[in-house]
Amino acid sequence: MHSLPESIVHAIESGRVPSPPQLLLRLMQMVDDESSTTGDLAKLVSQDAGLATRILSVANSPALRRGAELRSLDNCLTALGTRLVRSIATCLSIQNLFDRQTGVSANELSGFWLHSLLVAELSRSLAGSTGYAHPDEAYLGGLLHDVGELILLSALGEPYAQLLSTYRDEASLEAMETVRFATHHGEIGTWLADKWQLDSTFADGILFHHAKLEQITTAGTLPKLIWLAHTLVSTDEVTPEHDTQHQLLFGFASKLSLATLRDQAEARTRQIAEALGLATPDKLVNIHVWANLKVTPLIEASTNDAEGELSAMISGMALLQPLQQDLFALESDAEVLLSLRESARILFDLNRVAFLLCDQGENKLSAGSIGGQPTIFRQVDVPLSGNGSLVTRAALQREICSSFDTGETAQVSLIDVQFARAFNSPGLLCIPMIARKSVFGVMICGLSQSQHGRLSRRLPWLMNFGRIAAISLETIQEARSYRANAEQEASSLFSSRARKMVHEAGNPLGIIRSYLKILDRKLPEDTSVRQELEILTEEIDRVATIVGRMNEAPKQQAATSSQDVGNLINELMLLYREPLFDAKGIRVEIKQPGGELRVSCERNSLKQILLNLWKNASEALNSGQQIRILLTDHVIHNGSVHIQVRLDDNGPGMSEAVMRSIHRKPDITASSKRGLGLSIVGELASSQGISVTCRSELGKGTSIALLLPKFIAATQVIEPTLNHLSGVEAK
Repeated sequence: MHSLPESIVHAIESGRVPSPPQLLLRLMQMVDDESSTTGDLAKLVSQDAGLATRILSVANSPALRRGAELRSLDNCLTALGTRLVRSIATCLSIQNLFDRQTGVSANELSGFWLHSLLVAELSRSLAGSTGYAHPDEAYLGGLLHDVGELILLSALGEPYAQLLSTYRDEASLEAMETVRFATHHGEIGTWLADKWQLDSTFADGILFHHAKLEQITTAGTLPKLIWLAHTLVSTDEVTPEHDTQHQLLFGFASKLSLATLRDQAEARTRQIAEALGLATPDKLVNIHVWANLKVTPLIEASTNDAEGELSAMISGMALLQPLQQDLFALESDAEVLLSLRESARILFDLNRVAFLLCDQGENKLSAGSIGGQPTIFRQVDVPLSGNGSLVTRAALQREICSSFDTGETAQVSLIDVQFARAFNSPGLLCIPMIARKSVFGVMICGLSQSQHGRLSRRLPWLMNFGRIAAISLETIQEARSYRANAEQEASSLFSSRARKMVHEAGNPLGIIRSYLKILDRKLPEDTSVRQELEILTEEIDRVATIVGRMNEAPKQQAATSSQDVGNLINELMLLYREPLFDAKGIRVEIKQPGGELRVSCERNSLKQILLNLWKNASEALNSGQQIRILLTDHVIHNGSVHIQVRLDDNGPGMSEAVMRSIHRKPDITASSKRGLGLSIVGELASSQGISVTCRSELGKGTSIALLLPKFIAATQVIEPTLNHLSGVEAK
């Protein structure tokens, strides 16, 4: 990575280093991918509400609209063309990274963005005229060539604003920056490009855009394009000297007039600027980029207002939620601790991490057998009493402690010094790991002064990080305790704790259910959507039931209730017909007799059986093929009355091995998804007293019959019937 003076790095990292524009990078990749469609591009653009709104606005502007109003993103993208969309998206993405970062108004930044846009457009035009294979790289490089000025303005504030207001030209600005700060904006932008892990040619283009002609002639193509574009934009007139520069840089004369290329780039820049809401002066070339900058103390926006707090909370949730899901899927302490170390590095740039866990019986913190840590952590125990060390204070006070804190907390003990030396770090950051109501341990991180300044603004995220770590470790330990002790007392204790955990996990489902109720109350009484809402609510309840059973000890099955299988099929089909069948062009036919078809089966198990069979059929069938669902009442089998549900399809059929899987326990290693699905069906059916038979022929189709025990009321008399099994036999 490009190196900078330590004082400058500290000033930058004490603020918020902008994250790379991931959506922009994905968009550029998608545009270059020949297999991508306009629909794919629309889905990506729709992920950014600001960008999507801007695209809709631009496409319907008086300058570009050609006919009726365009209401869909697909139509807007088609009308604008990928080039203009890409340009708007690129500039808007970069803008959004920095506009709130600098502490100056949009008006003060307008000159900077106009200049950057023009260099970007001209860089891409020059790339096309010279045959450079990746013109979008040239555009992005041109857009970022002066980004170091924004970073310095954000990091240094008034001192740099004063300098920006007094420079004569960019060459003099670079010289003044070097004298004042021992670096310049080209090096700062290069540092950011390296930080974002962009290709090194981007960084080179940013670093060398102020180089002398004799120097730039030895560079690669991309730096040459950005250099020439910047040179052409920084002058009033295009002269023969510029043609000579083109010849020296690329070995041939420009195919098109450089003046024409610049005029075309200026016209496109005005078009994009209008779309972005930037006011354009009469002249875009050779402008004073920071003419509107006011030299006043730059006051950082308050982080205590409601909007700031909400934004921080949402950002923290979005950042840490995937981590929480990943950790809960792990099965050992070692896996969790390894994942936590890697996450601390990725999320917070903390590369040196160790753990001490609480031993409540001994009233101490200890590393125990935790591997992958410096030896000192295994050799010492830290007492949970007094305030002698940062580690102890973090555990007892349940707050983050750092070697760089001021006041009373600035005291450090020898053990803190030893830990820091083991990390080869100037100081420590101690994060308490709080599991529910108790402290589970402390996460200890090597810390520099610059990291402390940056992370001091992210304390709520770090606290949540510690909580997630503690709950994950505690959950694994509880599960291990349960598995190791089969005694009833231990089983009951674990079940109690598991139910509490499931309760916490069920909160999101409860919220969704509540919103569905609110929506139901808002709907008119006669709307058909009410039935769909009822089915959705029932499905949410079913999921909650399944989740609730995951951590419970096996229970004796409750008495089975009666269900109307005909109504159940209709309800499920209302919810799943579109995604499973209609979307693939699979025809569905349902035939059932009139009246109730009540069966003695547990409702959720029956649902799961039907959905597995439907999903298997959906995966096997192609567009134009068909599945028929036939219900038959009063089928006698082994002297008992049943209701038969038969599923016939004209798909590829199944092998004998797959059909036999119905009568085997599910095998997660099975190569056939259909075989695994049938195994699950067979296990559920057996628990409900349901008989399953299958007949299939490769290339012709499959028929699966379910014999469901018919519900017979105590007062009901069974009449003889001629209905029997419909020839569906197991092969």
